[in-house]
Amino acid sequence: MYNQSELKKIVDRSIANLSYNTEAEKLIDPVKYILSIGGKRLRPVLALMACNLFNDKINDAVIPVTGLEIFHNFTLVHDDIMDQALVRRNFPTVHSKWNINQAILSGDVMAFIANECFLQTPPHLLSKVFRTFNKAAIEVCVGQQLDIDFEIAAIVSQEEYLKMIELKTAALLAASVKIGAFFGGAEEKDSELLYEFGKNLGLAFQIQDDMLDIYGDVKIFGKVSGGDVVAGKKTYLFIKAMEIASSGQRKQLQEQFSKEYSEPEAKIKAVTAIYDQHNIKTITENLANEYIKSAFTFLEKVGVQPARKEEMIQVTRSLIGRDR
Repeated sequence: MYNQSELKKIVDRSIANLSYNTEAEKLIDPVKYILSIGGKRLRPVLALMACNLFNDKINDAVIPVTGLEIFHNFTLVHDDIMDQALVRRNFPTVHSKWNINQAILSGDVMAFIANECFLQTPPHLLSKVFRTFNKAAIEVCVGQQLDIDFEIAAIVSQEEYLKMIELKTAALLAASVKIGAFFGGAEEKDSELLYEFGKNLGLAFQIQDDMLDIYGDVKIFGKVSGGDVVAGKKTYLFIKAMEIASSGQRKQLQEQFSKEYSEPEAKIKAVTAIYDQHNIKTITENLANEYIKSAFTFLEKVGVQPARKEEMIQVTRSLIGRDR
């Protein structure tokens, strides 16, 4: 059995050994940059862990699941453009280091580099692996569109928001562990259980991400604190506050979100004060914990010995315990 550290090193080596078209270095330099500035490699690591649940041989999975990390980073490059974000993992975002056109084009090519990785899948698995990935990739795009739509929507319900993050964030995590299970030779029942595990883990991860945007340590979290508030994004915290606040406070919160401040810190402080009045941080953490419990329930049902699940359990626990 491999541990998380060993699997991350395997993925890092796979990324370092990628071959690129060197005829256009300006196209590839941003790709190398975004892939070199860190990240947990969560999706390929979980995919390899899922494979390792059923099989000690993971070599066939390494290059294909590296495609998951490349695709994930492609979405980050484009998300940062749409969010006008300047920092990613404590480094300048691609579009702020180069320019928007360069970031769009380099992001585009990453999607096709990811496909090249998936084409290294053994023939007997290629169709279902690629279809699972492709379905998730489309869902990510649908989720991103819903996220954009929500920015101008007058009202977004909790149900609508949870569906959006299920698509935008959880779908790729769920697909990752399911793809890993395919490489491990899992039965259909177990691969579906792992899909549900990954989906619930992804929901918890995004809900906690919403909370960390306001309450996380920027030095550890790697993003500018309050970026979602400045961008006017309707995260779970905003939606929950709008649900439980008084009519006067709801009006105040909407005004704060739509108001332009010369100093963004003033907007963040005003919105956070409303959240604090309604204990939104704790409510958000509790919802994330509910999804983690559901994830564990699905993982417990997977038909392998408990000892083989221990590393995946530890990774899941560490994710919900991210620094705050």
